[in-house]
Amino acid sequence: MNTPIPRVGADHRPDEPAIRIGALVPLSPPGWVEAGRHLLAGLELAVGEVNEAGGTAGRPIELVVRDTAADPGRAAAAVDELAGLGVAALAGEYHSVVARTAAARADAHGLPYLCSSAVLDALTDEPTDRVARLAPAQSHGWRLYADFLLGAGHERIAVVTQPSVYWASGTRILRDHFSAHGGTVTGLDAGALDPAALCDALAADGATALLLLVGFPDPAVPIVKAVRHDERLAGILVGAPAGQPEFADWAASLGDDGAAVPFLRYLPERLGPLGARVAAALRERLGEAPSFVAFEGYDTVVVLADLLRAHGPDRARLAAAWPEVAVEGTRGRIGFSRAPGPGVWQWVWPPVQVVDRDPSAPDRFRVLHSG
Repeated sequence: MNTPIPRVGADHRPDEPAIRIGALVPLSPPGWVEAGRHLLAGLELAVGEVNEAGGTAGRPIELVVRDTAADPGRAAAAVDELAGLGVAALAGEYHSVVARTAAARADAHGLPYLCSSAVLDALTDEPTDRVARLAPAQSHGWRLYADFLLGAGHERIAVVTQPSVYWASGTRILRDHFSAHGGTVTGLDAGALDPAALCDALAADGATALLLLVGFPDPAVPIVKAVRHDERLAGILVGAPAGQPEFADWAASLGDDGAAVPFLRYLPERLGPLGARVAAALRERLGEAPSFVAFEGYDTVVVLADLLRAHGPDRARLAAAWPEVAVEGTRGRIGFSRAPGPGVWQWVWPPVQVVDRDPSAPDRFRVLHSG
């Protein structure tokens, strides 16, 4: 679907065509639709504001949106289509495995791609100058999460997992970090253990924390409910580093059982003037508090609009310009460099928090750790 172009400022020249940006967003199941809705809200809000201010060098931006539905094959087809439509750059995506496929296809087409939300370290098989990322690499955020657990006294943890490159990567990061600090990580297979059997295994293991490296709502919701109502596990911490508790669907599905579940989010402890203004606008657009994913969407367009003003829609010039970016985003000053590990241009680093929902008021978040 194509999003409508908002009203353009007085500086727009009507004879100039719009500059098109392709946007990949999960908008239908099995994609995480709520995350996709927030990502799209941020993208659209920023495009509207750019166009209200006169566009980029007098030309409006048109967002050409394609639903990936968390399907790598569908994403690859969308990138092929968008490249053929002449988009100047590609933006978006939430799911890491999908973003990895999109990055490979964009690179093959010579299409600059700014990945908004996906964190998988190996976003591309080989280093490329065409791909950049706003979200922190998984190894960066998940090590901070591990530091939070270790600092809270959790040296023996368990992870319940499903088959996925993303979950396998997360397990490896946690296991390596805990091992280096004298801790242990036990793996539990969500496919082999129903919630009751998982509780039995957890009680026998003696872990003090269980991390959910599984999909939402299934099997995350029944696992949380089973653990919360098992008297043997009354003192165990349940965590979700991938950020599921950020969204309203989590609270709606779990109620009080969904509180006190630490997760990662990529926001500063206090938003600056731009972030606060954008937060208010996003809340009005979404009808609820914006997640960090909505801010990632907004910042994606801020970066691309800045590059387009300087270099126009030429793909090669845009792809060569990532290291020139120095622009104020909603969560701080954005610039890109080559971080060790990821083979793409990376914002090093967005703010990272470990947060949970306050048991006394589940609609309120508590910041437990920052990095």
